Amino acid sequence: MSVLPGVLPYAIAGWLFLVGCYGLAASRNLLHAVGCLAVCQSSTYVLLLAVGYRKGGTAPVFSDIAPGSRPVVDPVVQALVLTDIVIGATVTALLLSLVIQIAKRHRTVDPDELSELRG
Repeated sequence: MSVLPGVLPYAIAGWLFLVGCYGLAASRNLLHAVGCLAVCQSSTYVLLLAVGYRKGGTAPVFSDIAPGSRPVVDPVVQALVLTDIVIGATVTALLLSLVIQIAKRHRTVDPDELSELRG
């Protein structure tokens, strides 16, 4: 494969982000828009993991060897990805609950038919 292995995760993260943004812009359904926003956020997981990746790196547990004797991955990046996943799930749940309330009140999930929300 001609793509450098170090560039591939960044390309995948960019592709996921663009696919999510395209779906968000082209969406005529609020549920679809929430799903596309979740796809956009999943690109950040790939990006953060690509930043923290180290070839040949292992978990940063130094109980059996001296620090600096082997390459380790960055644990801060792993914690950021976990935090990002939790926040993403929370935001998605909140947006889905708002879509449910909109569907109950207005009997539609098409944003063009929600005339009462216009300013």
